[in-house]
Amino acid sequence: MTAEVKKTVLPELLAPAGGMEQLKAALRFGADAVYGGLQNYGLRASATNFTPETLALAVEWTHRQGKRFYVTMNLLPFDRDMSGYLETAEQAARAGVDAAIVSDLGAAVLLRQTLPNLALHISTQANVLNTPTALQFQAATGCTRIVLSREMSLEDIRAMRENLPPALELETFVHGAMCVAYSGRCLLSAALTGRSANRGECAQPCRWPFHVVGEKRSGATMPVDEGERGTYLFSAYDLCMLEHLPELMNAGVASFKIEGRMKTAYYVATVVSAYRQAMDLLAAQGETAYRQALPALKAELNKASHRVSNTGFFFGAPQPAAGAEGFEQTMEFVAEIASDAAANEPAEVIVKNRFYVGDRLEALTPEGSKVFTVGSITLAETGESAQTVSVAGLRLRMAFPFAVGAGDLLRGPNRNHQKQPAR
Repeated sequence: MTAEVKKTVLPELLAPAGGMEQLKAALRFGADAVYGGLQNYGLRASATNFTPETLALAVEWTHRQGKRFYVTMNLLPFDRDMSGYLETAEQAARAGVDAAIVSDLGAAVLLRQTLPNLALHISTQANVLNTPTALQFQAATGCTRIVLSREMSLEDIRAMRENLPPALELETFVHGAMCVAYSGRCLLSAALTGRSANRGECAQPCRWPFHVVGEKRSGATMPVDEGERGTYLFSAYDLCMLEHLPELMNAGVASFKIEGRMKTAYYVATVVSAYRQAMDLLAAQGETAYRQALPALKAELNKASHRVSNTGFFFGAPQPAAGAEGFEQTMEFVAEIASDAAANEPAEVIVKNRFYVGDRLEALTPEGSKVFTVGSITLAETGESAQTVSVAGLRLRMAFPFAVGAGDLLRGPNRNHQKQPAR
């Protein structure tokens, strides 16, 4: 048990928005802010991302709900990138983003000189590990937040917070995929595939199976098998700090960041919902109620695709990077609710995966998960009844024993509940 949390003002809950669908899910299920990128100069080139036009719509949607949007511009740029980098930043500023997340010192200085009203957050890719570096970034760029290096312990964070001015906020990752490289500065992808992780093109070779080869054994492999699917020497465990939110708050962290701009809206909704509930319990009822709810909230996290997790470097060196080779999830996303409806009144539903009349499903809502049994299914186009549906995109009419809203998600037991291959 830890000491009761020292303050009631909650940190920001910051969620990934790889595209508009994920952004809407993050905001609906409790994020205070989201981060997403344009199609260039972020570190997730394969995400849906935003065009200048859709970014403006995304920021408007976010601000309408009283939330914040941070644009990711944390690619490490060459001189040849600078003109386009600045043009992209100007587009983001015109869209009204609340801050730009930047890793390169020169790029941050350029943005401060050119766009003095654009707030800057220094990315975890900058590897800020100590107070002098944080202060130098603040002095040179006027940044308002440091996204801490992932290698810092809670004690390191606490000590840094005590030595920094209050106006310089600290943000840290609390959940999601971790990289075997130092705060994500990986050379493995560039070396093996020509796709640089520091340019947003990571091929994730750390998730591939490897074998040890003896130099004097004619190239013969010497497998170091860990499981039936092989050995994953470089595949880091995921991060999960759901059980340690009071410690992070007491260390002075101002923003809890969820990784996952390549993740689905269902994943974002599930994870954000669990952390939102945990944080609200802490604020409203204190640590005892929060800890009593943890088993159920951890089970919520398991309903979305995930690897084995640990607590990273927060409490010392983590487990070796190996063995987190596949994904698991206990439930699957079966449908999205597309219209508001009162209890026992029909709502429009869009099919994602197969389900049947008589199935026991859950509706994931901003108030939490609500269990119900499918009583009937009506095809929206024809009015016909059906016993099962499986065509993605098919529109239905369904009634629920409770009120539902557009954007709520339906999930059912994972009928193929097993570890899926890494990707």
